[in-house]
Amino acid sequence: MVAQVKLPEQRTYSRQDSITFRKTTEPFGGLSNMAGGYPLFVNGIKILTSEALYQACRFPHLPDVQRLIIAERSPMTAKMKTKPYRDNFRPDWEFVRTKVMRWCLQVKLIQNWDKFSQLLLKTGDLPIVEDSWKDDFWGAKPQAGEMLIGINALGRLLMQLREQVKSGEITAKIVITPLPVPEFLLYGQEIRSISASDRCYPETYTNLAGVKESTSQLAIEIMTSEISVNELESKPNYSLYGEIKDNQIQEF
Repeated sequence: MVAQVKLPEQRTYSRQDSITFRKTTEPFGGLSNMAGGYPLFVNGIKILTSEALYQACRFPHLPDVQRLIIAERSPMTAKMKTKPYRDNFRPDWEFVRTKVMRWCLQVKLIQNWDKFSQLLLKTGDLPIVEDSWKDDFWGAKPQAGEMLIGINALGRLLMQLREQVKSGEITAKIVITPLPVPEFLLYGQEIRSISASDRCYPETYTNLAGVKESTSQLAIEIMTSEISVNELESKPNYSLYGEIKDNQIQEF
């Protein structure tokens, strides 16, 4: 029997008393994971959006799928690339996804400090809410009138990040350590600590076969062909993920 995640309770927000975002072109659209102009650099690999990084983290045991995701210039297309492999998410994904999202947002912040920290601070002390017609987990759904209802996980994580910026707990000089979760990998390698200086990434990197590749063309042949799930040789070692308890509350 598959363990069930106990979700946090939903909250109600007034649109006129909140900072909301739906489209990346809106004044606070940069808060969205879909927003361009906030590149991330992990293990020497350039990733165009926090959405692509988050989606890649679903598949630590499938580096070729990660490459497919990261090769896409469009964050929405990167997200759609995961659909054929939805049965191959890391088995504890529902339990770690909010932790992964928090980590992705922290990386986005320190590597785009001036731009992203200023945007967060411009929200003042108002609630931050992702306005979504479909998703009341990461965002909140519009109701009659000016109300929004949902768990608003992304907005709550952004509010936490805003407070950490205000308090000085997070600064441009901080080092973001890897998440303490099993199999936290990118392209088959353990994700290393991340700092703002990682934006100065090398033009080449050495792959697992010991061959140097261009960081600007990491997708190589994978960009032109889909991967069959049946052809994937890498399989998750489920014993590494530990025990997943039933009704465990998803953490923020």
